[in-house]
Amino acid sequence: MKEPIQENPDAPVWARHDAFPPAPDGYGWQDAKGRSHACDSGDALTAAIRDDPDGSVTLVWAPGYQQMILPEELADMGAALRSARERWTRDDLADATIKLRWGGLILFICGVWTFYGSYVLTSAAADAGSRFKAAALKTLESTEAGLAALVFLMFAFIPWYQARKRRAEMANWTEAGIAAAVPTLRFETWLERQTAPVTRVLLGLITVVGLAQLLPSDALAAAGLLKESYAQGEWWRLFTAPFLHGNIVHFLMNAMALAYLGKRVEVFARWPHLAMVFLFSASVGGMASARLVAAPSVGASGGLMGWLGFLLVFETLHARLVPRGARRRLAAGVVLTAVIGLVGYRFIDNAAHAGGLLAGMLYAAIVFPASSSPERPRSNMVDRIAGSLALGVLLASAGFAVWRITAGHPG
Repeated sequence: MKEPIQENPDAPVWARHDAFPPAPDGYGWQDAKGRSHACDSGDALTAAIRDDPDGSVTLVWAPGYQQMILPEELADMGAALRSARERWTRDDLADATIKLRWGGLILFICGVWTFYGSYVLTSAAADAGSRFKAAALKTLESTEAGLAALVFLMFAFIPWYQARKRRAEMANWTEAGIAAAVPTLRFETWLERQTAPVTRVLLGLITVVGLAQLLPSDALAAAGLLKESYAQGEWWRLFTAPFLHGNIVHFLMNAMALAYLGKRVEVFARWPHLAMVFLFSASVGGMASARLVAAPSVGASGGLMGWLGFLLVFETLHARLVPRGARRRLAAGVVLTAVIGLVGYRFIDNAAHAGGLLAGMLYAAIVFPASSSPERPRSNMVDRIAGSLALGVLLASAGFAVWRITAGHPG
């Protein structure tokens, strides 16, 4: 018989007993796609958790529990969880190490090739030391070497560092360590299961504009943030440029950030502020770029950094809404973005990033006063009207960008 659970009325929504679906009879588990898998016994459920190859077991149920829970919340599962996590971290670190070595080799070859070409082109009249110094400076300043370093950092070094950190944390994966990790894991699992329709609309908008960019047209000239054109009165470029992207990697990275950050903003601060923060931050980021960066710019990074800054302040002022571990991950995201910006300063619009981040932080500080309540703020009529207007501007901007691109406007 399943015993009733004493609800804590002061718990945030993700920590309440009904945060996850009701538990069926017997034993079983549910995967990330919401599919349920019944088990014949408790031993079979333990085996499923222990042998889980890739984190497929997201929720479990067992006799005595009214609702599904995390595997980490199920009694006597410490050994099975440690076994699975030991395997995951070991395999992840091994894969990341291979990528780090290959990435390092490619970066080294790129650097040597660039240095050799620069050395050969240096005047033969100069002495060897001067030629070496000149070639070294040209290598450090070259676009090819800078791009190679940025790719190495993002796709080799950072994944390796994160895998190594997770592996090192295995030392703390005791019963007490598992219990301490439950709030963050529960928060992330609950958030993943929430719907965020307006976030999907924005994701759809950058996708539609991205498809338009595949057409034979100069999308950058048509709708990008060309600083000279903006200075001459084409203010609308502040609103169209965030929907364009420089390449497929740029698009995919922004799309992933949009999906996660957007859902987090929409779920906790509600959809009107999702649209308003993005529009405000993207505009401020664009204006900062126009003042400080001469090169043309595109991308949703200003709005995304605005969401990130907004969440940092909002969740600090509403500390009971989000566990500390999840807030720390956001702060780590800011540091990571700063490091990437420093390495890839030739290709990344740091002015737009900084402007958007500060705009989002300012918005949260002004609009959302500090609160000790575990309840999510509710939107009022003014919020919904303003949010609708902001969403309308974003829809119109994306549509105008598509029209400019498909009509073949040169600028």
